[in-house]
Amino acid sequence: MPGQIVLGSGALTRRQKCRVGLGFAGPGAILTGAVALSLHGARRNTGDGSLQVLIPARRAVHSRSFVVVTRTGRMPEPGRRHGLPVAPVARCLADLAARSKDRDEMRAVFADAIQHGICQVEDLAAELDEIHRPSTALARAVLSEVTDGVRSTAEAWARDLVARSGLPVPEWNVELVGPDGRSLGVVDAYWREVGLAWEIQSETFHLSPEALDRDVTKLAGLAACGVAVVPTMAGRLRSEPRTVVEALGNAYAAAAASPTPLVQARLHRRAARQS
Repeated sequence: MPGQIVLGSGALTRRQKCRVGLGFAGPGAILTGAVALSLHGARRNTGDGSLQVLIPARRAVHSRSFVVVTRTGRMPEPGRRHGLPVAPVARCLADLAARSKDRDEMRAVFADAIQHGICQVEDLAAELDEIHRPSTALARAVLSEVTDGVRSTAEAWARDLVARSGLPVPEWNVELVGPDGRSLGVVDAYWREVGLAWEIQSETFHLSPEALDRDVTKLAGLAACGVAVVPTMAGRLRSEPRTVVEALGNAYAAAAASPTPLVQARLHRRAARQS
């Protein structure tokens, strides 16, 4: 990296790589993409190890080694994270998606940022609506899922499966409230017209006894209020889609023939977990 000197030996730390990249890109450079998201507090680790940097369009600096330089006429107002200049979260997400072809990876990254409150859906939509915003197809597709209430990669798989199944479209991430006004918990999908809930189960989520206990308690509360629940392991959405659809279809028919449960349903904007 021309002009950059590290006074030390061994592998560069993340902060050193950021300082090298910013120094190479020149005055006014701003971090974006995966590394900037991690500095914002994103928990989902992704990317190929490169460092995305924004510079003004008039500057003639090109990508080199691990530093990916993007010249732009839309330089954002930077924030400071750990003493480093970073683009807003929505811009970081859009810039990362512009370089990605992995839809599932972007689903996970977007869900993580929104789920943990470091980015609002409205801010991301505004960023993608910018007139000169390039390469937005993947980000817009994932945003559409998020806007519908999907908050995890597995839920996105489930959404795609339902769209191909012929079943009515459910609401996603719905909080159910019992007749006494107490919350029964949030279900991944809910067919309000028949009172059928769908839970996408994850082995990762059930690694702790506390998580398993919460889930069992929720299912018991739903059953007590007459809500039919179909549990599905996340992996079966890919490995056994026909079996999953058949089970959902049978459960939907049975729920339609039963009395509608006396519960209230409302969209839960921030789900409590990620499958």
